[in-house]
Parts: sequence; structure tokens; C-alpha cells
Amino acid sequence: MPRRGQHDQSPGDGRNPFSDQGGPAGRHAETHDVRREELTNPTGPELDRGQEFAADIAPDTSAVEPGGHAEESRSAVDDKVLHERLSMLDDAELARLSVLEPGARLEQGGTYVDLNDSSRQPFKAIGGQEADAKHRYVAKRDTDHELWNELVGPDREPLIERPSTANSST
Repeated sequence: MPRRGQHDQSPGDGRNPFSDQGGPAGRHAETHDVRREELTNPTGPELDRGQEFAADIAPDTSAVEPGGHAEESRSAVDDKVLHERLSMLDDAELARLSVLEPGARLEQGGTYVDLNDSSRQPFKAIGGQEADAKHRYVAKRDTDHELWNELVGPDREPLIERPSTANSST
């Protein structure tokens, strides 16, 4: 028997268990009926291997129109009132900011902010809401993250529905 601190270099050493018998798989084959295990182990439901798993669980979005208000908004850089009201933003940032045109329908559950509201409290739109001339709505989904945080502040949770006491001075 080797002394403590010395290792036996023969097959079957602790560093190479069962190396003389084909490794752990070989040792397993000596102690178990591997063929019988393969036949009796549960395999799960039979799957159609022709389809990928991701395709099975992904929703079909081929008929879904992309969201956003690109066709029904204008750039804030064209609005002189917003130049004064949002003086912390430069022209390049105002150009990236899309303000909804009057008559544009707000997406139910979408997050918006009214730039005419002095508190700039974000809100979630309810069904049937649409932009009008008294409000300058900006959709969160159409605004990049940094610009949105500049407008409303970081980590500000939206109200569930449009507040009725908004400051709507134009």
C-alpha cells in the first residue's frame, strides 16, 4: 500500500476510476443490464422530430400588424412650444421624440406621457382613447429608453388610466 501523499499509478487509481474497465461507463455495464435499461427507461411522449420545439410554442405573428404610431405622429422638433417646455433637450433629442397627431388612437394598455402635463406622469391608456389638440402624447414604445427617462424620470410607474386632472395648458 502506498504511503500517504503518494499515488498509485496503476489502473483503477482514484484519479482515473475504473480506467482498466473502460471508465465509469464500462464499470456501469459490468454492474447493470444496460440494454434492458434502455428498453425500460421512460422516453416521454413521442415527438414529431420534423418540427422544431420553438416553432411549436411560438405564436403565429404573420397576420399581426406591427405596433407603434410612426404614421400618426410628428417630430417634436417642429413644435415651438415644446422647444420652450423641454429646454433640457437639444434639437437632436427633440427630433427623435414623436408626438401623436390629433385623432391618433392610443393603444389600450400602452404607456404614454402628455407633454402638456407639467408633472409628466406616465399613464396606461384605456380603450377608446385618442389624441386631441389639447394634449401632446408621446408613446413609450416609440421613444428610446434614455429619452423616456429624461422626460418622465427613471423608475416612474405609470398610472393605470388617464388622470382627469391633468394640467392641459397649451
